[in-house]
Amino acid sequence: MMTWQEIVDNKDLANLPFKIETNELGQVVMSPTKYIHGIYQARLVELIKQFLTNGITSTETAIATRKGVKVPDVAWSSYAFFNLHRDELDLSAAPELCAEIISPSNTQKEISGKRKLFFERGALEVWTCDLGGKMCFYDVNGELEVSNLAPEFPRLVELQIPES
Repeated sequence: MMTWQEIVDNKDLANLPFKIETNELGQVVMSPTKYIHGIYQARLVELIKQFLTNGITSTETAIATRKGVKVPDVAWSSYAFFNLHRDELDLSAAPELCAEIISPSNTQKEISGKRKLFFERGALEVWTCDLGGKMCFYDVNGELEVSNLAPEFPRLVELQIPES
């Protein structure tokens, strides 16, 4: 079993092409990502900055949960949250918004489990984006028609990449 500090400090894990989390036993769990996953992650950051201007976005933000350290692909936090938690290695609370890019290897059970853990740690909303750009918005009570935090956020994220 490794602590999050030991994982962060481990040079062998520093440049792996995997998302690293831990499970409830403290074991390291690595998930490979595809190029398109990173593209959607970057696009979500751009859009969140456009629709939620009174806070800060982050990627791969470590959050301590009762089932290990979980890492949403994108997060948004108010400046107040940021100032309260800025020096934490793995956050003791979830940012107000956590977003996951859904890959074919993700199961519904896995994603709904992470959603529950983020809500337990204080997230106001959890968003998902599949690899076709379809957005789903959730609060602690279930799926929303539109986000309460950013009601104008598109339900379909387009990459806007010109044809060559």
